[in-house]
Amino acid sequence: MADNSKDAVAVVDDDVAVRDSLKFLLETAGHTVTTYSSAAAFLDHRGPRPACLVVDYHMPRMTGLELAAQLQQEGANIPLLLITGSVSPAIVANAARLGIGTVLEKPLNANDLLKFVDTHF
Repeated sequence: MADNSKDAVAVVDDDVAVRDSLKFLLETAGHTVTTYSSAAAFLDHRGPRPACLVVDYHMPRMTGLELAAQLQQEGANIPLLLITGSVSPAIVANAARLGIGTVLEKPLNANDLLKFVDTHF
């Protein structure tokens, strides 16, 4: 991860194509991006925490909401954008309970993603 973590965005998604496309988009917009293939890989990383986090909801072993809950338990206050292939009222409600105010449906609107990220810098 970049030494200047306040400029870093972390993307956690088990789909390599999604990770790569989000990394490309965010780097093109001038952000430093680190990607992780799972919630566990992100949690295992011992470097500085990013300024914000883009997390997929549907991942094996630990969902995006479970990752958010774990970070909350650890006291990590990282703004988190939840992305999913299918937004439902239950996902939005569960996200809101964890302090996640933004849930976007795939395929993502680039402007919505950049607006979220830019808000946290």
